Amino acid sequence: MKCDIPELKGDNYKVWKERILLHLGWMDIDYAIQKDEPPPITEESEPEEIELYERWERSNRLSVMFIKTNISSGIRGSIEQYDNVRMLLKAIDEQFESSDKALASTLIMKFSTLRLTSTKGVRDHIMQMRDLAAQLKTLEVTMSDSFLVHYILNSLSQQYGPFKISYNTHKDKWSINELLNMCVQEEGRLLMEGGESGHLATQGKVKYQAKKKGKEKLTSQGNIKKESKCFFCKKKGHMKKD
Repeated sequence: MKCDIPELKGDNYKVWKERILLHLGWMDIDYAIQKDEPPPITEESEPEEIELYERWERSNRLSVMFIKTNISSGIRGSIEQYDNVRMLLKAIDEQFESSDKALASTLIMKFSTLRLTSTKGVRDHIMQMRDLAAQLKTLEVTMSDSFLVHYILNSLSQQYGPFKISYNTHKDKWSINELLNMCVQEEGRLLMEGGESGHLATQGKVKYQAKKKGKEKLTSQGNIKKESKCFFCKKKGHMKKD
């Protein structure tokens, strides 16, 4: 099993903690996180008590070492140092609780101002909004799929106006994946429609320019004839052959 653990840097605490606990469980050294510290070993301790304490001590020691090695050196000094893994995790929780609130505010602001300003790129736009919604969910800021569908539709450019009206008058509700597929199809239709309109406009412009050029040529030839000079008598208005 491979579990990539990002280095704790402050803005990735939720993912970091999730991966840390997963990895400690996979290595079977998370006993000290789940169980309280047993009584210290004494001369009167039974073999079962000694074995239990040694298991807890090993789990605690390895867990603390593993956690500390996955914290960036820039913030390691700002976290209180503990030899107990539970207390260490609690200190890290308290350290980044306010950071999570600030991150949630930043993500909400970014999500609420995100807009698609052109016809192209609708897939990337929707995927970006889905990613922001997923990040907010990890910070306990959740939104329903129905709300997300409506919000994404409202963030599309004005070219998608008829498409939005079509959805609002449709009886069925779309999932996020259905919305993504339908928007990609609409993007293709709009781009094709725009290409055909541009082609027709170009053809009309070329015909107009050709017609205009033909008129200018006829006028120019008429002017040359009127201004021609006879090479025989040197007078204007006729040619030598006339």
